[in-house]
This record gives sequence, C-alpha cells and structure tokens, in this order.
Amino acid sequence: MSENPPPPPADLRAWRWLLGAFALLMAGYFTLPFDWLGDDRPLLSWLVFAGALVGLTWLMLAKIAGVLQGTAKRPVAWLLFLICLAVTIFSATYYVLGAHKPEFTGLETRLDALYFTVVTLATVGYGDITPSGQAARLVVVLQIGYNFVFLAAAAGTASRTIRGNVEQRIRRKG
Repeated sequence: MSENPPPPPADLRAWRWLLGAFALLMAGYFTLPFDWLGDDRPLLSWLVFAGALVGLTWLMLAKIAGVLQGTAKRPVAWLLFLICLAVTIFSATYYVLGAHKPEFTGLETRLDALYFTVVTLATVGYGDITPSGQAARLVVVLQIGYNFVFLAAAAGTASRTIRGNVEQRIRRKG
C-alpha cells in the first residue's frame, strides 16, 4: 500500500495560495467588463472606487494589527496579496478613467493601466503615460498617498515578519 505524501510545509502552502490568488486577481482584472463604470455613471464609479479603497484599507489594517498582536495567519502572503489587490484597484480605476480620452495621454489598454500603476508605485515615472485630466490627477495623488501610508506599512510589516521568522529558524538551529 502506498501512503499519502505529507502535506507541503506551511510556507510552501502560503506561497501556492498567494500565486493562485494573484492569478485569479489578474484573470479577473483582464476579463471583467468595466464598461458599466465611467462617464455614463460617474457617481457609481466613484462610489465603487471609494468602497474598494475603504474595504482594502480595513483589510490591510486588520492584517497589520493581527501581525502586531501575533494572531495573523499567513501574514506575509496576505499582505503581499493586499498589495497586489491595491495595484489592481488602482489599475482598474485608471483603465476606466482612460476610456475618457481627456483624462490620460497614452493609456489605451488594461495593460497600459497596470503598467502605469506599477510605474507610479515604483516612483519611476517614465512619462509615456500621463494624467492630463483633473479626475486622473486626483486618483494619482490618492495612489501616491496610499502607497506612502498603507502599502509602505504593509511591505514593512511583511519584511519584519520574514526577518523575524528567519531569526527564529537561526536560533533553533544554533
């Protein structure tokens, strides 16, 4: 009789979960119709964007608090997923805004919007895509502020957690 193989280590399961969650997030981003948002329904568009940011902020703060209290499960995977979710929310918002040509110069596709979000997050600013309308500039300012406050806190918390885990493993071996 053959025995069932042991389950993968918790770290590997967390990374598999993160990879799967990221794949689903990107599949949703590139396939969901966003045409029900935009110029025809500006109030709905802003409410969806604000609701997504509020929900994301609540999740991020809850995870960070869980890490600080020592109660969070899979904190690094969750924090990295929430950072990817933030990128996706801003990308979708830029894509919807980009459908209104006066808002952006050079933003035509979902990949353009994702690229612009990552370039803004990384503070690279190549200049090939630029916000030219007031709504687009407002969202960029919000993203930059969000990056500084929440994404930096999430990345710092994830980094500290990883460092703490490595230090624990070194102490156990030594």
